Formats: sequence, structure tokens, C-alpha cells
Amino acid sequence: MNNRIRLMHVVECAGGVDRYLRMLTSRMDRERFEQILVCSDDFRREEYEDYVDEFVQVHEMQNALSPSKDGAAVKRVRVLIRQWKPDVVYCHSSKGGGIGRLAALGLGVKVMYNPHGWAFSMKGSKVKSWIYLMIERTLAYVTDQFVMISNYEKMLAVQRHVGRADRMKVIFNGVDTENIRKIAALSMISKRDIGIPEDAYVIGMVGRISPQKAPDVFIRMAAEVVKRISKAWFVIVGDGEQREEILALAEQLGIADRLTITGWTDNPIDYMKLFDQAVLLSRWEGFGLVLAEYMTLEKPIVATAVDAIPDLITDYENGLLVESNSPEKAAAAICEIYENKELKFKLINNGKMRVNAFFDISRVANEHERLIVKISGRGGNSEPSIFYLNAA
Repeated sequence: MNNRIRLMHVVECAGGVDRYLRMLTSRMDRERFEQILVCSDDFRREEYEDYVDEFVQVHEMQNALSPSKDGAAVKRVRVLIRQWKPDVVYCHSSKGGGIGRLAALGLGVKVMYNPHGWAFSMKGSKVKSWIYLMIERTLAYVTDQFVMISNYEKMLAVQRHVGRADRMKVIFNGVDTENIRKIAALSMISKRDIGIPEDAYVIGMVGRISPQKAPDVFIRMAAEVVKRISKAWFVIVGDGEQREEILALAEQLGIADRLTITGWTDNPIDYMKLFDQAVLLSRWEGFGLVLAEYMTLEKPIVATAVDAIPDLITDYENGLLVESNSPEKAAAAICEIYENKELKFKLINNGKMRVNAFFDISRVANEHERLIVKISGRGGNSEPSIFYLNAA
């Protein structure tokens, strides 16, 4: 007889959520939990075969809104829930959350939901944000447990009346610190390999070249930094719809010959290890997991004080925080770290201690296990440990 707790993950959105799930599923106790991954075609079976017991793709799942395909996806997931009879259905991101929670309706299964950043809080159409908010409020009635990746995310949910606060648990995101350090140690990529002078002072960002990550602010910041740091070089690890626009801006501001854009890469750690400083200048941010990776790699950080970022970064403790859309202030912070070696090493050391204490994936998995055991009703009433950083 199988006495393991059966957990069914339902997820459509890949990208950062995919990375999160790979880390989480790999660290869950396989002797205690049976995991089933129900996902879209954006996920790859080979990346999960060592971690989950079953991998099922629902071809109707897609990012774009489509009443016919969304309805078909709900029906398909509902069949799978009836077939597998999970103890808990764990829904991830807005689309997965909608499909999974509707599919579980009336089937007597416990439902967890992790939005991984609220869709209604993303900058964009006010009408679309309102629609997402109404959907979240409605589906909250069929959600037994919310998992929030930051204090900010919980605060926003409470302020916007999305569900009950007593059903919301903050479990900070995490990274596989051990694996990150191993990848960096084994990486053979050098500055020379990507056309950067050996003596360059590298300032880098990792992220999609899109309005959210503010690559335009990064380029304008770079134009200010070169006035004070003659050997400065700038790296964007990623790609996106604004690439050509950003290249044109770099040319216009005279720093195109100091800019490297890597394009999409399966292993950004190879490039991050080359950074002398790391930045995240997002205009909005659900969590900012790359900040934990920066801290693991012992990079001094400059980031914007938006949304969940202050949950990870405390100003002048493990990074410098600046307001968004301010290339001048970002440049000043970068130059301050460059010129103040004592500050630089303080930020690095505090960052290393913080990521080890709060943002390692083993802690994330442990808290999930305890929470799932509790809501499944198959392991007593022990509360998970919830860590709050910089909480008001």
C-alpha cells in the first residue's frame, strides 16, 4: 500500500516558475511524498524524470487567454484529478492557478495556490488588471491555502481583499546555493571568450530585455558610470523584445563598444561569475530570485526598492537600494561600491550569510513539506517555520 502523500502540481507558465519547480520537486522527500506534475508543453520531461513520479502534459494549456482551450484544459485536469485522487493539488502562477482550482471544484481535494507574483499587480492595462483581480477574488473561495513568495505579495493580497489572511503563508523563494557554487567553480567561460578585456570592471544584470527589467535604465546608468569608472564594461545576460531598441540606445549614448548581450542561455551562472557588481533595476518585481543567486556568488548588489525586493535586500546591509527609473542614482550607487572597498566587502559578506540563512532551496522544500502535511490532514497539526525579513 502506498502511504505517501500524493501531491499534484498544476502549472502552465514556464520560465522562472519552471526553475522554481525543478528545485522544489528535487528536494521534496520522495519516501514521504508522491509528486505528479501536470503542465503545459513548455515543460520538458527529461528535466523532471528524476524528481516526479508522473509527468503529464496538457496540450490545451497555453499562456494566452482562450475560452475554448482554457475550458478544455480545465476538463482534462479534472479527469486527471479524478484518476490520481491526490491529497493536495498545488497550483502555480495565474493561469495554472485558474485551471487547477476550477478543475478541483467539488472533488473534495485540498487546494494550494502560489501566484508567483500577482497578475493584477503587473504594470499594464487597468482593465486587464481589474479582470485578474476579480478572478483572484472569486477563486479564493475554493482555495484552502495560499503560498506567498514574499511579504509584499501577502500584503498586496490583503490590501486588495484577495482571500483571507489566515490562509496565506509566506514561504520565501530560494535557490540551490550548493549547485550554483559548483557550476561557477566548474565553468570555463572567461571574459576573453565573450570579448571583454581582462582588466574590465564588469557590471551586469540578468533578466529579460523587456520593460519590467528596465534595460533602458541600465544603459542610461552605464553612460553615467563610464564617466567615473574608465574600465567599466556592461553585460546583459538574457534577451527579449526590446533588444534592438536597447542596442540603438547604447549606440546613441556612446557605450555600445562597452556592452555585451549574451542572448538566451541555459546557464546564466557562467556569465554571472564574471560580474564585479550585479544589478537589478526592475520597475516591478514579484520576488527577484536572481538577487539570491547574486548573493550566493558573492556579488555586491544595486537594486531598486520596489515591491518584494526589500524582502531580500536591506539598504547598506547586503546591497544598495535605489528608486526605480533613476539611472543617475543607480550609477551613483555603483560608483560608491567601486570606490568604497570596506562597503563592498560588507555587502558581500552579509549577502552570503543572508542567502545561506533564508534563501536556500532546502529550507523552501522543508517548509512546503510541513505545510502540505498539515493541510492534507495526514501528519498532525505542526506549523511550518515562516521567516519574515524586513516585515513591517
